[in-house]
Amino acid sequence: MMSNSYKLQFITHHNEAYSYVDSARLALQGGCRWIQLRMKGADDELLARTAHIVGGMCREYGATFIIDDNVELVRAVGADGVHLGKSDMPIAEARKILGHDYIIGATVNSFEDIINTLSQATPDYFGCGPYRYTSTKQNLAPILHLEGYREIVGKMSESNITIPIVAIGGIAQHDIPELLACGVDGIALSGSIINAEDPVQQMRRVVEIVGK
Repeated sequence: MMSNSYKLQFITHHNEAYSYVDSARLALQGGCRWIQLRMKGADDELLARTAHIVGGMCREYGATFIIDDNVELVRAVGADGVHLGKSDMPIAEARKILGHDYIIGATVNSFEDIINTLSQATPDYFGCGPYRYTSTKQNLAPILHLEGYREIVGKMSESNITIPIVAIGGIAQHDIPELLACGVDGIALSGSIINAEDPVQQMRRVVEIVGK
C-alpha cells in the first residue's frame, strides 16, 4: 500500500559538497519521508552498495524507499518500490516481477502519456514533468510550466483518472503553492534542496508548505 508520503518526494542527487547518500540523509533530517534513489550512470556495485545504505536510513526514519529503474535491486535490498521512466522496463513486466505489494511509479509528460501508460498497466502514481529546465535530467522532455499541469490535471479529472500525479523537474520552494493550486497531488524535489545554503532547514520549510 502507498502512504500519503508521496506528497513530498526527494530524488537523490549530488554536488561538490554532498554525495547521493548525504543528500538522502539531509532530506530525511529535514522531514521528507519519501526518498527515490536515482543514480544514472552508476555501476551496479556502487548502486547496490548505496541502495543498502539509503534503504537502511529510510527504515530508520520510517520513510518510503523507491529505487529508480532497477526492478531487481528493489527486491534485493528490500525497497518499497521502483520508479520507471519511459525507456525503462514496462510497468506490466515490473508488476509481474514485484507483484502488488510494491509501489510502481511511472514518468509521464502529457495526458497522452498517461492514457498510453494506462492502456498497458496501472502504476501507483505518475511523476509528471519537467516543470522547468533542470540540469539533473538528460534528454529533457518538453517543459510544462503551470499551464501544462492545469491541462493535464483537468483532463484527468474529466476522464475520472484518480491516480496521484506528482510534479517534478526544476521546482523551487516558491513554485510549490502555485503548483499545488493546479491540482497536482505531490511535489518532487532534488537540486533545490541540496544546493540550498542549509539543506535540512530548506526541506523543513518545504515540508511546512506541502503539509502532510
